Amino acid sequence: MASTRPPAPATQRNRVDPPSVVSLARDAIRTMIVAGDLQPGERLIEERLTDELGISRPPLREAMRQLESDGLVEMRPRRGCVVTTMDEHDVFEVMTLRAGLERIAIENGVPVTEPDRLAPVRASLARMEADAEAEDRPSLVQDGYEFHASIVDLAGMRRLTSMYRSIQAQIVVCMSRNLYTRERYYESLVEHVARHRFLVELIESGEPEAVLAELAVHGERSFERPPHTP
Repeated sequence: MASTRPPAPATQRNRVDPPSVVSLARDAIRTMIVAGDLQPGERLIEERLTDELGISRPPLREAMRQLESDGLVEMRPRRGCVVTTMDEHDVFEVMTLRAGLERIAIENGVPVTEPDRLAPVRASLARMEADAEAEDRPSLVQDGYEFHASIVDLAGMRRLTSMYRSIQAQIVVCMSRNLYTRERYYESLVEHVARHRFLVELIESGEPEAVLAELAVHGERSFERPPHTP
């Protein structure tokens, strides 16, 4: 006789939880910071943000705490939560750390022995191309970060990936400012993406020295002041 026992309920392992209100608020505020809608030193006004995001104060405050942990905002006496101001030394420090981690990744991940591992890099590049065509700068910055993070993943070093991800928010802010400077003074968005496409071609060639040389050129203007304009 066939069993009539009802199917077992889904286990915790199979359940996929939706994004929490806190994570959605955190990501929304991060996007505002990267896009320049919230400027360095600007105070985050809870009443305005709760209305704009359609949430209550408790999840908003938790989102702010997470952003503080990421280094994007800071709590100041008598001012509350403000967007972190990064000076030239801060930017130099973040971008130098990023460059060092990427160098380790290239030295250990190129040549790529399993071609399928390049799929995330190519996918990020495709999104960057679409972002540039649409002139969607915030998405271009975020997908640019994912492009570089995918390159770091090629090394297959869990701790290296974790270290790179741990400074994601600060890297993204620096990349946003760098993109603004490059577009205004040096290159179009299309040219910006073309440099990344060339980097993929070098990785596919399997020569780490060539990739490292291009990465050095790739970031050479990350620390420059904008040219003087009258």
